[in-house]
Amino acid sequence: MTDQSEKKKSPTTKRMLIMLIIMAVIFGGIFGYQAFMARMIKKYMAAAGTPPVTVTAMQADYQTWQPRLSSVGTLRAHRGVDVTSEIGGQVRSLHIISGAEVKAGELLVELNAETDKAQLEALTAAAELAQTVYERDRKQFEIKAVSQAVLDADAADLKVKRAQASQQQAVIDKKSIRAPFAGRLGISTINVGQYLNPGDKIVTLQALDTLCVDFYLPQQNLSRIKPGQQVTLTTDAFPGEDFIGKITAVNSKVDAATRNFLIEAGIDNPGHKLLPGMFATVAVSAGADQSYLTLPKTAVTYNPYGDTVYLVEAKGKTKEGKPALTAKQTFVTLGTERGDQTAIIKGIKKGDMVITSGQLKLKNGAPVIINNAVTPLNDAAPKPADQ
Repeated sequence: MTDQSEKKKSPTTKRMLIMLIIMAVIFGGIFGYQAFMARMIKKYMAAAGTPPVTVTAMQADYQTWQPRLSSVGTLRAHRGVDVTSEIGGQVRSLHIISGAEVKAGELLVELNAETDKAQLEALTAAAELAQTVYERDRKQFEIKAVSQAVLDADAADLKVKRAQASQQQAVIDKKSIRAPFAGRLGISTINVGQYLNPGDKIVTLQALDTLCVDFYLPQQNLSRIKPGQQVTLTTDAFPGEDFIGKITAVNSKVDAATRNFLIEAGIDNPGHKLLPGMFATVAVSAGADQSYLTLPKTAVTYNPYGDTVYLVEAKGKTKEGKPALTAKQTFVTLGTERGDQTAIIKGIKKGDMVITSGQLKLKNGAPVIINNAVTPLNDAAPKPADQ
């Protein structure tokens, strides 16, 4: 029985062994093929080398820098006021033309003063009578017909009557509201017949020949600011146009909350283009011109361990006979910034070819191709694009 069982198992065992051998050959062939392909790809890549990275580049060169401190400020009139009524009254006549230029002392509004004028006539008559009494008693005093006390009382009464008349005349004058200085009127909504209370706004008046701009700077710049320094003002209302002025005053204290100090500058306003209340950008010229190696900000790679740039070096030649260019990373010390540019204090020299864009794909020794068909922004004073 045992021999018969072994004979029956023998063919099955042989078939299993054959199947395992076949599977081993198949899987061995697959893995061998993959290993062969990987080795060939590696060999091909080694022969082909790292593909070059396309970058933009420029030669480092010196540019003149005018040290400037920038801030934002608000324009206000050197002389500006909301014209109001000091006393109440009904508007009798209106001489305001909204937006018109007026001269100092020009009549704007006249309030009804008929009652006041009548009272003035009564007070004037009383003053004249007091004058007559005083003159008569003075003559009588000369002949000792009246006492000194009577003459003194007459003089005091005359002064009181004259003062009352002058006071009433002042009330009448206040009902003729005039421009306190020359300037441009704003928009008024006052109408004839309207009653004005004391303090009611009639119209705004702004002198526009010279404006002031108020702006703040951090306290560390206090030593660089003094009256008389030139400032350049720009505003989005007139893109591309500069308005020149000078610092007129520096505030006598620093804001304890922000550690900034307030500066006032006078700005010439030809043509009255600028208006009080406008927002503006202010640049203060702070020092003599300086010369720095200048690069676009895009050329700098900012890192926690130090700022770097990539230089282009020529090492050998390509198969086509052209110089083989490679990238070399170097640390730099940055200076001040302006617009799209940054000053380089240390790390490169004049004439170095510096990569300005495309460096995110680079590492030391990587081959590069320079293509300056499209270059990054490199404007010292960029302006917003027209929309």
